[in-house]
Amino acid sequence: MKDKKLKVGILFGGKSAEHEVSLQSAKNVADAIDKDKYDVALIGIDKSGRWLLPNQSEFLINATDPKLVKLNKDNEKSVALVPQSGGELTDLSMGGTHSSIDVVFPILHGPFGEDGTVQGLLKLAGVPFVGAGILGSAVGMDKDVMKRLLRDAGIPIAKFLVFRHGDLLDLQSISDEIGLPFFVKPANMGSSVGVRKVTNQETFDQAVQDAFNYDTKILIEEFVDGRELECSVLGNQKPIASVVGEIVSTHEFYSYEAKYIDEHGAALEIPADLPDAVSQRVQELALQTFQTLECEGLGRVDCFLRRDGTVIVNEINTIPGFTKISMYPRLWEASGVVYSELINRLVELAIERFDREQKLKTSF
Repeated sequence: MKDKKLKVGILFGGKSAEHEVSLQSAKNVADAIDKDKYDVALIGIDKSGRWLLPNQSEFLINATDPKLVKLNKDNEKSVALVPQSGGELTDLSMGGTHSSIDVVFPILHGPFGEDGTVQGLLKLAGVPFVGAGILGSAVGMDKDVMKRLLRDAGIPIAKFLVFRHGDLLDLQSISDEIGLPFFVKPANMGSSVGVRKVTNQETFDQAVQDAFNYDTKILIEEFVDGRELECSVLGNQKPIASVVGEIVSTHEFYSYEAKYIDEHGAALEIPADLPDAVSQRVQELALQTFQTLECEGLGRVDCFLRRDGTVIVNEINTIPGFTKISMYPRLWEASGVVYSELINRLVELAIERFDREQKLKTSF
């Protein structure tokens, strides 16, 4: 008798400015997952936060156009995942339930998906899920908290300042402290959404206003004159690091458009042309960052190589992009792990962690 295939729920979309990026990532994972080993259920979250079971064969509109791609809502079913359901989806449209999901692969970038929100729901539902848990997701998303934890662990980072709504922001005092130019970004956002480079008063005012459109807390970071390096991490308690890659952007910086819209927006040098000692240093820092921030499953750690040869950590992405031009899967491919096998390993890591946590006592 043939072994029953695991049903993997690919959770994508989301109530986030990175919604469209998630749609592209979900399509790539759905196309590449091993259909002989897994059954797939595509679960789309629209921009209002509704969970839907879209048409499984045509779940996207304008799927090949990153500027126009949308979730296909024709004939969709509204569903929910409730606590202690064991992965069983409740049909809100017709009543009753759908078959259970054995493991969830959240491909949700940004708030309400990468910040611990959905991870908490999945834990309450009692279903294994790919990627970092609640804590690792939350601190990985909040750049302020993340950088303070990295600093406390002795991991080198760039200078940064934090401001909230109502704070007085003065260009002169900020530039006196961290130099000019500098970057302004929302504290809780990814994919370079809301990120701007500041060179004068006009660009400063625009950058602050734009960043506060996406979050109530913003970061101001020093400009680092150096090379942009990235390293992928895979694993739970004993993670491993991929080869190191380099981003060579054709834009002023590695913006949202350069990452996801303009196919010529950046060149990815994989592996990066680096001395062995520098590559090893990046890999060491990537693993240290991953474990310091309590991450599991996967993560992509972004670093800068200064002109003096020192490496500093910029940030971690706990659900990095999985589009066809994304760095995370390409780094693993260059390290000998092809796309479909990478997905398989991530699912196995999710189940391994779930089984480990199920053995913990819940009574004294």
